[in-house]
Amino acid sequence: AVRSLGGVILENSPVVTARPGRVDLADGRVVAAGHVIRATEAYTAHLPGLRRRVAPVYSLVVATEPLPESTWATIGLAQAEVFSDYRHVIIYGQRTADGRLVLGGRGAPYHFGSAIAPTFDRDDRVFDLLRRTARELLPQLAGTEFTHAWGGPLGIPRDWHPAIGYDQAARVGWAGGYVGDGVAASNLAGRTLADLVRGRPTHLTALPWVNHRSPAWEPEPLRWFGINAGLRLAALADTEERRTGRPARVAPLLSALTGH
Repeated sequence: AVRSLGGVILENSPVVTARPGRVDLADGRVVAAGHVIRATEAYTAHLPGLRRRVAPVYSLVVATEPLPESTWATIGLAQAEVFSDYRHVIIYGQRTADGRLVLGGRGAPYHFGSAIAPTFDRDDRVFDLLRRTARELLPQLAGTEFTHAWGGPLGIPRDWHPAIGYDQAARVGWAGGYVGDGVAASNLAGRTLADLVRGRPTHLTALPWVNHRSPAWEPEPLRWFGINAGLRLAALADTEERRTGRPARVAPLLSALTGH
């Protein structure tokens, strides 16, 4: 779609700096740009001056082999509906176009200094937990093989609020901090940024997330301690609620720690 509109896509072109009207690439080339939009989500934490803007928190996913229609007849999800539940360590699932059941969730640790690495995309402990959770939720999956497992980092702002913005004078815009809801939110952000870049006041540019500013995350090691403590508290809250059937006593502490 970009190319059909006359846009040029430069793949494998790491950006060193971005400023009004230009982008400097790692190989020394300079790209002229009428507008510069930063849409780097979790990787924003690796940009100079933005290291405390978002925290990269990993979400991991597992997928089954294609399930027979007889199994889907008992599970449902005929329209590929998404689902979750109210546990504190978030999970999410969906039926895929080729008939698999995918289930994802949090639980992988935050890495010191907002580190991001391909090796963090895999955590066998979390993958095993997701497979067990899928079978607990859907006993129909007993004996089903899980064929895929993957993951990646999400961009989490300190107040859990995604935001977009555009500086007309500098011709620089930004969008992100979707907290894992980027499939829908990034589409809306793109349409809103298009109106902002063109200077068109619309119902989209009047939305409250436009030019919202989240507070910065705490410096290390407070950030590492706080996020991982929140993950542990969430797991403890889920364990307590499964055992007692009542809201966890640690839930208020979890809310105070995470600000969510």
